[in-house]
Amino acid sequence: MTDTTINLTKQHATLADYIALLKPRVMTLVVFTGVVGLMIAPGSIHPFIGAIAILSIALATGAAGAINMWYDRDIDAIMRRTQNRPIPQGRISPESALEYGGFLTFISIFMMGIAVNWVAAAVLALASFFYIFVYTIWLKRRTPQNIVIGGAAGAFPPMIGWAAVTGDVSLESSLLFLLVFLWTPPHFWALALFANMDYQKANIPMLPVIAGEAETRKQITFYSVLLLGCALAPFFLGMSGVIYGVGSLGLSLGFLYFAVRLQFAPAGEMGYAKKLFGYSILYLFALFSLLMVDFALKAYLDLILI
Repeated sequence: MTDTTINLTKQHATLADYIALLKPRVMTLVVFTGVVGLMIAPGSIHPFIGAIAILSIALATGAAGAINMWYDRDIDAIMRRTQNRPIPQGRISPESALEYGGFLTFISIFMMGIAVNWVAAAVLALASFFYIFVYTIWLKRRTPQNIVIGGAAGAFPPMIGWAAVTGDVSLESSLLFLLVFLWTPPHFWALALFANMDYQKANIPMLPVIAGEAETRKQITFYSVLLLGCALAPFFLGMSGVIYGVGSLGLSLGFLYFAVRLQFAPAGEMGYAKKLFGYSILYLFALFSLLMVDFALKAYLDLILI
């Protein structure tokens, strides 16, 4: 790794720069899945303790993003969509970013363990380890399957939220994990298709770079089919009701529609890649929102029918 492409002009970091290190847009969706995991888990948790659990997830997620930016500072300076980040622009030093990320990682795991429970803290630590060491340091620059295996890191938050309430890891929380895990490849590969030149310049072996556009489109469709089946599983396993079942079917068919249109679009046409990427963000948010709405309605009906 080299810092030769980083802007070495001395600049003063702002609060906005330190917030940017946490990748807040990525954090928002990831933390939301953790909130849903916490809310639909069986049992109860004091609102204050629940807030600490969510804050811990948010801090750990952001900390992993900061350490990712520290490690990837050389390629961030090359890629157009990342070259304005605080480290390549010289607004925050690599050492400061690493210390910042390391401190927040320790605080978030310790806080989760002390205030909530150590099972949730252990899963949170595993998620941080996976994102930093397995995905960022080991896989990202070595294999086109980086996002498939490394995507597990972003799938842990709903499991962590569930464990914060129950103190364990169950089949239901594992299913929530699997939902995000299967969603990640088509979501990220859609981005990789229209950002392919950036990845080529940075010598990152994303699937479009190594296997080509056509194979990437096939893989996106394959994972979209798997995702459809997984998204319906909570309904068929009795984990959710009709609202979620119908909604998840409609959302997942929409996801598959964009994936199939992308697969059969003319070579080099990136319109459906961009549409699928945008829809995938809406999809995950809507899917987990449906889980929460379905759970809240069931709880309300149970209450008034007692």
